[in-house]
Amino acid sequence: MLRRLRGWLGRRTSTQLAAGMAVLAAAALAGSLLVTGAAVRADQRQQAALAALDDYSALAEKLGSEAALSASSLTEADAAFLSAYLAAFQSGPERDARTIEQTCRTGRGGSGVRFIRAPVGKPAGLVALETARGERARRLGDGVWVLNLRRGDLCPSRAVEVVAVKRRIGALDLIVGRVVEPSGAAWGLAAAVLIGVAVLLAAIGLTAATFARRRLTGAVAEVSRALDRAAVGDFSIRAPETALAPELTELTGHVNGTLDRLEELVRWMRDSADQMAHDFRTPLARASARLEQMKDADDNPETRALADEARRDLARLSRAMTEAMALRDGEAWTFESVRLDVLIQQTCELYEPLAEERGVAFRVEAAPVAVLGVHSLLQRALANLVDNALKYSPPGGVITLTVADDADGARVTVADQGPGFDASVLDDPSAAVAASQSQGRESHGMGLAFVQAILRRHGAAMTIDDARPGAVVTARFPR
Repeated sequence: MLRRLRGWLGRRTSTQLAAGMAVLAAAALAGSLLVTGAAVRADQRQQAALAALDDYSALAEKLGSEAALSASSLTEADAAFLSAYLAAFQSGPERDARTIEQTCRTGRGGSGVRFIRAPVGKPAGLVALETARGERARRLGDGVWVLNLRRGDLCPSRAVEVVAVKRRIGALDLIVGRVVEPSGAAWGLAAAVLIGVAVLLAAIGLTAATFARRRLTGAVAEVSRALDRAAVGDFSIRAPETALAPELTELTGHVNGTLDRLEELVRWMRDSADQMAHDFRTPLARASARLEQMKDADDNPETRALADEARRDLARLSRAMTEAMALRDGEAWTFESVRLDVLIQQTCELYEPLAEERGVAFRVEAAPVAVLGVHSLLQRALANLVDNALKYSPPGGVITLTVADDADGARVTVADQGPGFDASVLDDPSAAVAASQSQGRESHGMGLAFVQAILRRHGAAMTIDDARPGAVVTARFPR
């Protein structure tokens, strides 16, 4: 049960929890109001019961010997005398309680009511005391009842509650009671104050919940902003640790620590890339110069042709390294709307001369589709996919390039008719990438590994399927 409660609380927002606490506080006040009202009512009944018991004792004492008359010895004259005596006792000048007329006029309690029944003659007093519905109140005393007199029983225009003592004295059945004091204006004022406090607490709770929600939302927005900027290579922004929401101090501290570590790693990678670029540029330049010298020194056409091919390979390596350095510097990390159909057409035009030389044809099926991304990165990824397909397509083969938009998002597919991949690695693109590398199937530049990294950067995924023959590489972009 406790585990379920924790799970339920864990799914509630701060606003919902604060609002729930405000409602519970208001409910607690309402409950206390009801409990207080019941306690006050019980106290009023107890006071009426004590007064009724005093009246009963006084009446029994004044009856004296008449109270001992048995049913066989009681005459109608005795019954008439007792009735007259009861009427005189109920309204005599010595009584200090409110009269029935005052109770009926003002609604206040305290007035006494009586009823007597003898074995002979007519009963005297308020007959409704004998017939009224009520309940026994044993905690108030032996033979004590709480009776509800309807409108017209005692007062013509109002109902009253009476605490009465019902006992037998000799042959006489006596009922002696007092009208219970109502809650009155003071109780009504107290109830209004409590209700007002409950409403105020609810309003304060909702206001605090709204403020807390806005503060947390603002703090989370700042954290998200810092992470979004870090995602595009900008580590200049950090999340505020205590300014907006002290509740998120620990979280923002961890986020900032992670960003610090990432910035340090990125800086180290950039420094390493700079060093590698410096180490490679000089040997590449020397190799190009020596090939040029060898070409000039040797008149053999075959040697000159081999030197030209080697120089072209070195130029490709230099260009790939330059592009990688540009990506490392974040020059093309600005997200914008990129038309995939236009990009695939441009890539085909770029590789068209090489395809014609190898006897390979391109077939493009591109619908107008745009995604949000980095133009240069996506261009490089598509170029690598086309380069891979072209490199392993047989003469006379066809490379099919498809750009489509379906329910799951944008899709770019490059299908060739080459040897494809081993069936054991088709379900795992990472394994396929590793397999291509282990088999020496490296494309121009950084290959499939770089394509997979670019797609992940854009929230996309890469899948590799068997084309029978060939391979189908698909890049799927979410909506």
